[in-house]
Amino acid sequence: MNSADFIALLPLIVPALASVVLLLLITFSRSHAVSVLFTLGSLLLSFLLLFVAGGGTPRRVTPLFIMDAYSLFFIGLLFIAGIVVAVMSSRYLGERSMERGEYYVLLLLATLGASVLAAGSHFASFFAGLEILSVSLYTLIAYRRNDDRGNEAGLKYLILAAASSSFLLFGMALVYAQTGSMDFFQLAEGGRVPDLTVVLSAGLLLITVGVGFKLAVVPFHLWTPDVYEGAPAPVAAFIATSSKGAIFALLMRYFSLMDLQRFPAVWYGIAGIAVASMLIGNLLALRQNNLKRILAYSSIAHMGYLLVAVLAGGTVAKTAVGYYLAAYFATMLGAFGVIAFLSGEEGDAENLEAYRGMAWSRPWTAGVFVAMLLSLAGIPLTAGFIGKFYVVAAGAGAALWIPLIVLVAGSTIGLYYYLRIVAVLYGRVPEGEGGAVTGFPGRVLGMTGGILLTVLTFALLWLGVYPAPLIRILQATVARLVP
Repeated sequence: MNSADFIALLPLIVPALASVVLLLLITFSRSHAVSVLFTLGSLLLSFLLLFVAGGGTPRRVTPLFIMDAYSLFFIGLLFIAGIVVAVMSSRYLGERSMERGEYYVLLLLATLGASVLAAGSHFASFFAGLEILSVSLYTLIAYRRNDDRGNEAGLKYLILAAASSSFLLFGMALVYAQTGSMDFFQLAEGGRVPDLTVVLSAGLLLITVGVGFKLAVVPFHLWTPDVYEGAPAPVAAFIATSSKGAIFALLMRYFSLMDLQRFPAVWYGIAGIAVASMLIGNLLALRQNNLKRILAYSSIAHMGYLLVAVLAGGTVAKTAVGYYLAAYFATMLGAFGVIAFLSGEEGDAENLEAYRGMAWSRPWTAGVFVAMLLSLAGIPLTAGFIGKFYVVAAGAGAALWIPLIVLVAGSTIGLYYYLRIVAVLYGRVPEGEGGAVTGFPGRVLGMTGGILLTVLTFALLWLGVYPAPLIRILQATVARLVP
């Protein structure tokens, strides 16, 4: 490595060093404010260093990483999500009697792991980033040690993630045995990847199983609602956004180089997963009364929508994935932000009935939540509508009629349970239930929560009304994705 390589990697080096420094810092000071400010400062510095690193892109830094406009865009998205989750966590942990410093060390490491995935160009960096992310999430999910649901969720994620990592590693070994390389760019050059053989088919199948678990797509989705429900609300927000967004960033690069159309068996397998995820995710959400579980099943369906764009391939599809993920990040962070800021030490604000009538006592908070739900449903004037429109355009351009029909059907089903939540927010509490808790009257968002949710809502509406700037950035980014 030379100085130019070092500069290109600065956005990854800073959070890695920051996690070590913070670990040492909390041995001398247990101040929650110091931990929060140090974490926010480190993530903000890492984000600003993306512009410094961008001056020398595109650059291969060893065979493991590629720092180009594509990876820098997604790393920036991950850093923004990390900052938002850190702000949520500061309020969430501040009201609970538990050790707090280690939480931010794990958050920095999880963000680092997700960023390594976004910049990865080799199976080794793929696996290393995935394990840094997963091991951090094991502990974050079960961070409330006295909460039985949290411990159960952490144990489930630990066992299933370890099993899926085994599938993934074995699949990588089989691909290497067949091709003699684990470098994405070398695999794309010189016909290293032959037509499907038994060994290569088995390897790709095992990799699909491992990736399918991380994305929580059907049939690898069963852990999702339990983990979302048991995890602290800010951690659930991180899993729903950064964890899945990083995997998609790497998948789009890998499939761009490998040309998915060359492997019909793999293509049809992913198509089946996409169709099943869109249908089953939406159908299972219909009968839920827990907001975290509703959002968990909703995320399964949204991963199915994104897989439609992956199947389509081409420049429009890559732009669609980038835009959809940006909109999805803003929406999910906003929805979980409402839950996190309304949660108290007695538990997370996840029971749907507790929100009944909140629009009359807390109109701004309810309005923010409604905006997030309408974006998830794909209603016009929101970022979710533009994202879904681009996915449909990519699918139509590739003549993916069956997945598109399922996408429309799934979106229609999803509209029901999103509007059901809106109806609860604007509902009236029946007379005679004076003891019912409505609208969380004892909870206040505070200045931090109000500012954060306002910014997320503005971003959501801005992306829905004026998407051109982000689309231009994405088009310039994906145009140079394939060397």
